[in-house]
Amino acid sequence: MPIVEASAGIVRAATELQAGRLVAFPTETVYGLGADATNGRAVAQIFEAKGRPRFNPLIVHVADRAAAELIARFTAKARRLAEAFWPGPLTLVLPRRPEARISELVSAGLDSIAIRVPAHPVAQALLRAAGLPVAAPSANVSGHVSPTTARHVEADLGAKAAMILDGGPTELGLESTVLDATGERIVMLRPGATTREAIEAVLGEPVGGGGRSTETGVADADVPPAQLRSPGQLESHYAPRARVRLGATDLRPGEVLLAFGTPFPGAEEELANLSPSGDLIEAAANLFAALRRLDATGAETIAVMPIPESGLGEAINDRLRRAAAGR
Repeated sequence: MPIVEASAGIVRAATELQAGRLVAFPTETVYGLGADATNGRAVAQIFEAKGRPRFNPLIVHVADRAAAELIARFTAKARRLAEAFWPGPLTLVLPRRPEARISELVSAGLDSIAIRVPAHPVAQALLRAAGLPVAAPSANVSGHVSPTTARHVEADLGAKAAMILDGGPTELGLESTVLDATGERIVMLRPGATTREAIEAVLGEPVGGGGRSTETGVADADVPPAQLRSPGQLESHYAPRARVRLGATDLRPGEVLLAFGTPFPGAEEELANLSPSGDLIEAAANLFAALRRLDATGAETIAVMPIPESGLGEAINDRLRRAAAGR
C-alpha cells in the first residue's frame, strides 16, 4: 500500500474510491479507511481489512450539509448542531432517508445513519474530487489503537488499501463525538473531540448519555452488539497489546507510565507524557501516538496517571477505559 503525499495524490485517490477500492486518508481527528458508501462490495472490504464485526456501524463522510441532507432527515436540533460544528469533529446519527443509495452494510441494517462533515483540507478535497459519500472508520485493525499518522496506518493494514494519503499527524488525535439526533432528546453515544460543554451551550439544554448514564446506570460499553447505534460503543476498543492500568499513582515492575502533568518520583525514565503542563487539548492530540509508542517498548502494562473528566478529559478517559476493558 503506497504512502502518497496528500497534495499530489487527491485525484488518484478519488479515482481509487470511484473504482470501489479502499483509500486511507487524514481527517482532523484520526486517519480513516474510506470506501464508496454506495458500493456494498467496497464497504465489505473495510470490514475484511480491519477484521471489524459487521454489526458495528460506520460513519459516512460527506463534503457539506447539503450532501448530508440527501442521505438523512434532520430535526431542528440536528440542524443547529450542524450549523455550529460542521465542518468539524461531530458525528450525527440521524434517520436514514429510504431513497438514500447508501449500502445497508454501512448502518448495519439500522434505519438510522451516522454522518459527519470533516474539516481537514485533505479530507474535504478528496470528498469533492470523488463526488460520493465515503464510509470511513479509523484506518487500523479493529479494536487496536487508532492511527494519527500515515505510518500508523501502514503498520496496521499493510497492503489492504490501494493507497494512503499522507497529510502529516492529525491535529486533534481523538475521534469525533457521536450524538444520537434521531429524536427530540440529543444523546451522546461516544464522547470525542467536540466537548459536551460546547454541545450543551449550543442546544441550551443537557445532553444525555456518554460514559455512565445518571438516569439508567448503564454505560455505553454495556450496550449489546445488536443495539449499537454508532462506532466506538464496543466495551473493548482502542486497545494496545499491553494491559492498561488506570488511575496509577505508582509504577510497578514490568510497567511503563503514561503520564499527565508532573509524573510521580521514580517514573522519569519509563514514560510518555500526554501533556507536561496538564493541557487536555494537547493530551487528546497525543493520546493514540503515546499508547503506540509505549506499546512498542514491549512492556507488560501501561500505567496511566489520573486525567480529569472535564472537557476533553471525558473523551480521553472513555478511550482509556475501553483500552483497559477485559484485558
